[in-house]
Amino acid sequence: MPRTGRLTTAAATLAAISVLATACAGQSGAGAADDPKADVTLTFWHGWSAPAEVKAIEENIARFEKAHPNIKVKTTGNMTDDKVNQALRAGGDKAPDVVSSFTTDSVGKFCNSGAFVDLNPFLAKSGVDKAEVFPKTLLEYTQFKGNQCTLPLLNDAYGLVYNKTAFAAAGITEAPRTWSEFTAVAEKLTKRSGDSYEQVGLMPTFHGYETTPMRLAAQWSPTYFGPDGKSNLAADPAFAKMLTAQKDLVAKLGGYQKLERFRAGFGDEWSAEHPFHRGQVAMQIDGEWRAAMAKEAGVPFEIGTAPLPVPDDQAADYGKGYVSGTIMGISAASRKQNAAWELVRYMTTDTAAVVAFANAIHNVPSTLAALDSPDLEVTPEFKTFIDIARHPKSNTTPAQADGGTYQLTFQDFAYAVEKGDVPDLAAGLANTDRQIDTDIAKAQ
Repeated sequence: MPRTGRLTTAAATLAAISVLATACAGQSGAGAADDPKADVTLTFWHGWSAPAEVKAIEENIARFEKAHPNIKVKTTGNMTDDKVNQALRAGGDKAPDVVSSFTTDSVGKFCNSGAFVDLNPFLAKSGVDKAEVFPKTLLEYTQFKGNQCTLPLLNDAYGLVYNKTAFAAAGITEAPRTWSEFTAVAEKLTKRSGDSYEQVGLMPTFHGYETTPMRLAAQWSPTYFGPDGKSNLAADPAFAKMLTAQKDLVAKLGGYQKLERFRAGFGDEWSAEHPFHRGQVAMQIDGEWRAAMAKEAGVPFEIGTAPLPVPDDQAADYGKGYVSGTIMGISAASRKQNAAWELVRYMTTDTAAVVAFANAIHNVPSTLAALDSPDLEVTPEFKTFIDIARHPKSNTTPAQADGGTYQLTFQDFAYAVEKGDVPDLAAGLANTDRQIDTDIAKAQ
């Protein structure tokens, strides 16, 4: 499937992460002693599994090996963070030299534990100015407390995919830009059928695939942690405003129970039976892959894409969105770190390599040069997500020592809010802050 961030949800992250610092022995960074010009074979583990994805990886590796004839790369796909962490704990020949992960939430753990080496010394030795190569937000989610233990390898931007045919039938001429417009459009596109629906304008509940609290919160430009490192959910009005707006939208579209009954009949997110493909929802919060997947599914309607709406009082910031993506790093247990760096540098910073890979799996490129490359294949639907990735106000969830646990805690609280189980939102957010701070303290 053409996507990089499919395992970035907090629940998947929490199940995956259990890195131990004791597994990370050996030289690292500037102290790596291997000769990158010597004949060597690297082991590279990645998470892609679909045939088209695996083919794209193999083609990228083949180009690398042609440019570096002394380095051979043995790849293993369909590797989860859980499998990676088990190998890192075991160490020795069982551990990979290079790892690519879909789970950006793992970065805090990977960096904090020392499981992956800090790439700053390698960047310096190679004369690579990371601030000139990568967009600012991508650098933020690939490092933790100054430790650049991973680099971006393609990225995902999240926006709105919509049924233009349904819009036209309802007399709607353009995508909504503000939350009030979004609510009105979602109501207008909703077709009720008895105690259920023929179509909902949007499935607004937080179990609706990519409609997570983190995706929506991004439109309010939240600050998850204060300068003191403490959880900031109660102090930043963005979170209460988002939760209130989302709950109001749920109510206007029929209420939580009714919507959840309808959602229970939806098909798999990654199949042709996706509710957007089948016309069950007219708008979908999703990534850059959805329009292409819908076309491949043979949908009978015209597809449009747009940034997600912003709060009415932030109308000037329209165009921003949530971004995440695949990360790439070098195992601290590797004895071939200089050679491994050659692979990481090629796949993450070489413009031709990044563009070719992005074109092959229809993801957003992760370098500034690749975003501007004339060789990048850009459809009108895809351009929306390129622009979201470029937007200066686009944001992401920050790396933390507890990995994605803090996001899971926030998400669980959001589930309770939308169900109506939280009588005091301010007190609930404050309690969630305390839980997050406790979990992070245990992880450090």
